[in-house]
Amino acid sequence: AWKALQADEEARKKYQTARGKGGFRRASWDEVQEIMAVANIYTAEKYGPDRVIGFSPIPAMSMLSYAAGGRFLQLFGGVNLSFYDWYCDLPTAFPEIWGEQTDVCESADWYNSKMIADMGACLNMTRTPDCHFFAESRHNGTKAVVFAPDFSQVSKYADQWVPLHAGSDGAFWMATTHVILKEFHHEKQTPYFIDYVKKYTDSPYLVKLEKDGVNYKPGRLLRASELSQFKDMSNGEWKFVNIDAASGQPVVPKGSSGSRWDKKPGNWNMKFENVADDKPYDPVLTLLGKSDEVAQTSFTEFGLDKQVHRGVPVMYIDTTEGRVPVTTVYDLTMAQYGVSRGLPGEYPKDYTDKDAAYTPAWQEIFTGVDSKTVLQFAREWANTAEATGGKCMIIIGAGINHWYHANLMYRAGAMALMLTGCVGKNGGGLNHYVGQEKLAPVDSWGAIAFGKDWQGPVRLQQAPIWHYINTCQYRYDGQFSKYNTVPDNEMTQQHTADQIYKSVRMGNMPFYPQFEQNTLELTKEATANGATDDAGIEKYVLEKLKSKDLNYSVSNPEAEENFPRVWYIWRGNAIMGSMKGHEYCLKHYLGTHSNAIGKDSDEHTKEVKWQDVAPVGKMDLIVDLNFRMDSSALYSDIVLPAASWYEKADLNSTDLHSFIHPLSAAIAPVWESKTDWEIFRELAKVTSEAAKKYLPEPQKDIVTSPLAHDTAGEIAQSTIKDWYHGECEAIPGKTMHNITVVDRDYTALYDKFISLGDRIRTTGLGAHGNHFQCEDAYDEMVASNHFPNERTNGQVYPSLKEDVSAANAVLHLSTLTNGKLNMRAYRNAEKKTGMPLADLGQGSEDLRIRYADLQAQPRRYTTSPLWSGVMTDGRAYSAYTYNVEKLVPWRTLTGRQHFYLDHEMYLAYGENLPTYKPSPKPEAYGDLKETLKGGDARVLNCLTPHGKWHIHSTYMENHRMLTLSRGCEPVWMSEVDAEELEIKDNDWVEVYNDHGVYCARASVSARIPKGVCIVYHVPERTVGIPKSQVRGGRRAGGHNSCTRIHLNPNYLAGGYGQFSYHFNYWGPIAPNRDTHVTVKRMDKVVF
Repeated sequence: AWKALQADEEARKKYQTARGKGGFRRASWDEVQEIMAVANIYTAEKYGPDRVIGFSPIPAMSMLSYAAGGRFLQLFGGVNLSFYDWYCDLPTAFPEIWGEQTDVCESADWYNSKMIADMGACLNMTRTPDCHFFAESRHNGTKAVVFAPDFSQVSKYADQWVPLHAGSDGAFWMATTHVILKEFHHEKQTPYFIDYVKKYTDSPYLVKLEKDGVNYKPGRLLRASELSQFKDMSNGEWKFVNIDAASGQPVVPKGSSGSRWDKKPGNWNMKFENVADDKPYDPVLTLLGKSDEVAQTSFTEFGLDKQVHRGVPVMYIDTTEGRVPVTTVYDLTMAQYGVSRGLPGEYPKDYTDKDAAYTPAWQEIFTGVDSKTVLQFAREWANTAEATGGKCMIIIGAGINHWYHANLMYRAGAMALMLTGCVGKNGGGLNHYVGQEKLAPVDSWGAIAFGKDWQGPVRLQQAPIWHYINTCQYRYDGQFSKYNTVPDNEMTQQHTADQIYKSVRMGNMPFYPQFEQNTLELTKEATANGATDDAGIEKYVLEKLKSKDLNYSVSNPEAEENFPRVWYIWRGNAIMGSMKGHEYCLKHYLGTHSNAIGKDSDEHTKEVKWQDVAPVGKMDLIVDLNFRMDSSALYSDIVLPAASWYEKADLNSTDLHSFIHPLSAAIAPVWESKTDWEIFRELAKVTSEAAKKYLPEPQKDIVTSPLAHDTAGEIAQSTIKDWYHGECEAIPGKTMHNITVVDRDYTALYDKFISLGDRIRTTGLGAHGNHFQCEDAYDEMVASNHFPNERTNGQVYPSLKEDVSAANAVLHLSTLTNGKLNMRAYRNAEKKTGMPLADLGQGSEDLRIRYADLQAQPRRYTTSPLWSGVMTDGRAYSAYTYNVEKLVPWRTLTGRQHFYLDHEMYLAYGENLPTYKPSPKPEAYGDLKETLKGGDARVLNCLTPHGKWHIHSTYMENHRMLTLSRGCEPVWMSEVDAEELEIKDNDWVEVYNDHGVYCARASVSARIPKGVCIVYHVPERTVGIPKSQVRGGRRAGGHNSCTRIHLNPNYLAGGYGQFSYHFNYWGPIAPNRDTHVTVKRMDKVVF
């Protein structure tokens, strides 16, 4: 029946166009499970299992509920979409600087700080339970400075409120760092600061200068392999060079990515020792006063749109390619920030020089903040850091991270922290809080959540590029260089979609569906053509790719065989809450009504195949697990009643404290609802039963996986070479993605779901590059009465049938909650680093935390090598204290914190050094091309910040809350804009652009700056949404109706140290703060 329905184009279109219009029919569990099961099997058989997709966000808030769907999908061969980058909550500067997804202090550590700068984080609105630490810190002598364009709620806690222009924070911090470098690094040379940057940052590392006309420009880091005395060193291309102050000769520091992945362990540490001979050295930080000459070097000032030439001290080094000029990262940083140190060139005259970046006077142009404020702040910051040993911190959030150039704003702030020794210190650090991102026991949870206890690799998809391609939003996008301020070169003159396709085939990013051909059929074809084993199948697939007889789905996303087909949504609001380009989702995914009027760009893709007419309605089936009728449920084909948090057993952790919480079933799931674990367990069962009829034979699947962070794959690609165009040989795991055969038996899907596979018994567990064996712990689960078992095909496995059993498996196998495994992981880390570390695990060897223990009281987990904070003796968790105190490297190219990013894409985009780029201009961003054809209109920057009753809660739709908030989610406007638009407080207005429209009441407020309007997300399409006048009487949408995806291709870099893919760690984010709209008062309101 499902096959016939999908073959009937008219019938398929009929139910697609009905999506979002109500008309739900009650069904039994048996009926919907049968529909889902046959849809799964039909899709796998006809198109391939990688057309079955799932989305669920933020697993830390209910780990097992997330794991239920993830486990089902990965055992099936389906795809999990990422969320942290898609929400635009991933701070890409963390991977860039520290090689870390996110690691921050718990809120208790705010109390230990002596100066806190808050930017983009409204603590008492979105971090209400923790905000008391912020208030109490002031009683402890902390100065609090809040940066916000409006007088936000958190501003009332501030000793100083700095009302800079929206999105200009980076300019303020660049100027702050200019002052710190000039006064505290050059003039005063503060010993604590100098010692810190030499030891813990890449400041002493040598950078080659390249000819740029008559001048030079910064190039790549100097490699050990480029020097004759080190040319035979193992992984020499991934080891870098300092100058020894005593001898004046090059040395190769320990701790680089090359040392990390050496066959010989023990050199991955930050001791000042030459990896070539273990001799100690003192690195030269600056060549000032000891250079061979001063070279005029080019620097681009994007804010002023000009290039300047500044003197940089250099020395010449003989390399295998000849004699080259080099300088240190520190010297380049000084020049970039405009600190002359007596050197010739186009340096600022003084702090009042507004025509030279990055002076206090210069930042006034962008922030509107007086230069005296910058000078006062910078001096107080540096003096406090010096006096306290680094107890200055930045608390940062979505108000910064949701901008297009978020990484540059973060890097600007991070520079002020690193240059004053405030990272890796209690009371210090760059502390990013957006989402509940920290899933503490990730080592054990990851294996269970993605079925890696049975098989691997898995299909974990980078969501922003996936939605950008599959919702056809790339069709409405032109050359990204029009809105991303970049130098003019070959790398920056491409369509983002073409860049994505290139990144996929090079192994930098994943993309599923993988191929135009069903992967299950592809393996059968390989066998028919002589492949006798898995290696033969993998070779056959490789040869087909090389000959271009096998095409990637991403190369032709609008071909019917490449559509995603079945979409499971649980624990999140995928169709509205996070769907940037919501209206394009309705059109191209769902095939239903849409308010988008944007037209295809004239700038077409060159490598991604362009179809003249975009497809409508790609998805065959959309299933939503929910306990309420939100916008995603409204547009789904099947809505399954899911238990709420007080109706199920689960685990919860957060970055804001270092405890693990249980969710406990205070009552059984009401009426017909079931827990997420039970729903997916039963879905696995009925899918297995359907497979016995429709797909009974074991299958071989082909899985492509990208070059991954925290594996040797991150030292795969030192230069960008595309095998597809013959620039290098196609080598899986080196110049392209991995190609792996995975066995699947769909009839055994249920048995595997409810049993903990013994693959982890032999391969072990780990995360973040740490690894430990768990054979004894696994055997204990089989033998002990504490753990129930399952018997399958005569073998006994630990049971995961019930959610409590799964919770206990997570706790039993994690280094955070099992002291024996924790000590084992530290011993392994000692071997890799050559440093004493096991003392951190001593005293906790007998630690065992079980689910029942958590129900008795929340328990603090122990310090673990998985995470970078040290919590011994009751210390508050603070990120990177492990690195600073134990000399364990960061997971970056050099093993140090990075000022300098020498990937070829960063050099091409002008982001190798911290810089300032202004927000994209509205006309370049393309939100209003069609809208403004109707005549002049006031253009406003539309911000969608987190609201108190919206984020991860359902309070906003409560009747009482709606009564208090005008019956809808209002649009906040400034008094100036409202007066000019003849809008009065409480008037109904339309907020619209080419992408869609949102209708609500206007809340006119003196706290909102001119030129900005605010819609707190997430308003739902289920309540208080009238019909739009500007869209012909169609029902208006929500906050994401006015957004469209704009990606920064920088983040497509891969196979290069910290620039290597990992799920929710690396890849383009989906910003939305640069969106522009026009606002109009409604003449008539019709519901």
